[in-house]
Amino acid sequence: MTDTRPARPKTSGPGRILIAFYFVMTLAALVRSLVQVLAEFSAAPLAILLSLVSGVVYLVATISLVRPGRTAYRTAVVTIAFELVGVLVIGALSLVLPDVFPFKYTVWWGFGIGYVLLPLVLPVLGLLFLRSQRAVFSAGR
Repeated sequence: MTDTRPARPKTSGPGRILIAFYFVMTLAALVRSLVQVLAEFSAAPLAILLSLVSGVVYLVATISLVRPGRTAYRTAVVTIAFELVGVLVIGALSLVLPDVFPFKYTVWWGFGIGYVLLPLVLPVLGLLFLRSQRAVFSAGR
């Protein structure tokens, strides 16, 4: 008889750590951008809006990582892939166009250097984790 249960649930070990980091980034990005929207929006509106978008992306990724099922899995993959593209594009543009993306106004500036490159590393780890957890998400229908 073959055991069809997933070997390790996503909410233990590395999965729990990944979800915790996504939760922390959600709080950091959303709180920071909401304060900036209220206090200094006119200084760098595009950069501040992009930080707000990054916070929403982290929130959706966090929720998708916690929820079971194929829809949550697909949502997590799309959201985290979008996050990676955002970090790479905004990170590169922020270095080429520093006046448009001032350092203190965006989470993804310089590939997340203000957050110890966590915004660059997190989606790579997230996608690798999701790849290893397909069976766990599928089992949660």
